[in-house]
Amino acid sequence: MNPSTAQARVVVDELARGGVREVVLCPGSRNAPLAFALQAADAAGQLRLHMRVDERTAGFLAVGLAVASGAPVPVVMTSGTAVANLGPAVLEANYARVPLIVLSANRPYEMLGTGANQTVEQLGLFSSQVRATISLGLAETESGPEYPRQNSVWRSAVCRVLAAARGTRSGNAGPVHFDIPLREPLVPEPGSPEFTPAGRGVDQPWTATQYATLDVPLDIDLTPDTVVISGHGAGLRAELAGLPTVAEPTAPVHGPALHPLALPLLKPRQAIITGRPTLHRQVSRVLADPEVTVYALTTGPRWPDVSGNVVGTGTRAVTSGAPTVQWLDRCRELDRRARTVVRDELDRHPKPTGLHVAAVITDALREGDQLLLGASNPVRDAALVSAPKPGVRVLSNRGVAGIDGTVSSAVGAALHHRGRTIALIGDLTFLHDASGLLIGRGEPRPDDLTIVVANDDGGGIFELLEQGDPQYAGVFERVFGTPHGMDLSALCAAYRIPHRQVGPAELAAELAGPGPGFRVLEVLTDRSGLRELHAAVRAGIDS
Repeated sequence: MNPSTAQARVVVDELARGGVREVVLCPGSRNAPLAFALQAADAAGQLRLHMRVDERTAGFLAVGLAVASGAPVPVVMTSGTAVANLGPAVLEANYARVPLIVLSANRPYEMLGTGANQTVEQLGLFSSQVRATISLGLAETESGPEYPRQNSVWRSAVCRVLAAARGTRSGNAGPVHFDIPLREPLVPEPGSPEFTPAGRGVDQPWTATQYATLDVPLDIDLTPDTVVISGHGAGLRAELAGLPTVAEPTAPVHGPALHPLALPLLKPRQAIITGRPTLHRQVSRVLADPEVTVYALTTGPRWPDVSGNVVGTGTRAVTSGAPTVQWLDRCRELDRRARTVVRDELDRHPKPTGLHVAAVITDALREGDQLLLGASNPVRDAALVSAPKPGVRVLSNRGVAGIDGTVSSAVGAALHHRGRTIALIGDLTFLHDASGLLIGRGEPRPDDLTIVVANDDGGGIFELLEQGDPQYAGVFERVFGTPHGMDLSALCAAYRIPHRQVGPAELAAELAGPGPGFRVLEVLTDRSGLRELHAAVRAGIDS
């Protein structure tokens, strides 16, 4: 058995022993030994293999699988620009703490700088964006099939990769770059036995690693008027169960739900951050107010503090005191007012918007559902029209909040989830990752995934930002609105994905029934009145 084949078989076997159950593979030549080994492992039931022809799509498919499962997911590609295409997925995985493994094949390192085709300096390509960069080194021929000298090195390296991705010793999960230079021959020798150098025990990892626990108690007096800001990546905090909570859609609600638009009227004296707040300007203003005492509770070594106003950090709160009845009643009343005003303004608005679509979807959610939200307007719309529902898991690529790879992330999340998955995304987000619809014949497909596209023919989020002010109307539509006029039905037909254009009422009816496999539902929406609609909502709450 040639060295590259032996090395690849060991790597794949040790990944499976280490708990990897999903792997995404892109076709190539230099990664051929890994492709052969992965196909064999898939056939043996050790793991499930997903083939994709686009490395960027593959990266975000792996992100979706990893977020939904909580387990490391390798994405395997050949050398050269194939590796560079993982950049956006690595950035998202870094800031969202997703255990993504970029397993890149490489040319032998002595070929660097020689002008050899498809040879780039890819080791270290991701720099500070990964938890670790690990190179396996070239495999060498050894006497006998066991590869006794290198087998242990290969297997222990895989264990290091998995530990770094999981954050086993650091409490800080994230992406890892695992680079493997491979020398020809890259295919198994004809007639060679299907043999893998032995691992340790029966399905045991070569090196066992135990999760480190980071326990930093933080004393917090809850007597001052306090709100909790539950941001992306937060864990549920039982010690905060009595406190009004502004929760992003992807975050847990620790106590009574509090609408974000109610914050300006409350004037809290104290705020407790959990996770990383990423959405609301009203939240940012509270956290930046020097009159507000801010604490941060996180599960890892980092804590958010954009304004530099945090006075203490920890991993759990040791609480004393209790909020007053008057404070809790005022929060409850303002939350009720905000939610009523939002729905009343939606009923009065003459044309459907992304907010209307989000309202239909969140109303249709039931226990056991999984919701994936686009990181632009959809996640904000969902936060404004509905409080988080129990028994519904909500996902969004909020690590760096880009629109990259959202279709692929939805597919990955749905492939892991046993129930219904609904994805709400905008038209630009959908078009940006249209290749995520490409699933080859015979590849694993989601059993129940509905992608709802709120199509306002452009960049609706910019209508709500400074550049959407009417004074910039002369240049807005081309350089910010970016209308495209695409026929999404024809696009879906090219990928053989069922598509239907529906109105809000029809959407509600579609979501009330059973999910039929993988489909796209398109709702035409209007963005020209978004600025006025949001202004009316704020005015109604403030009145």
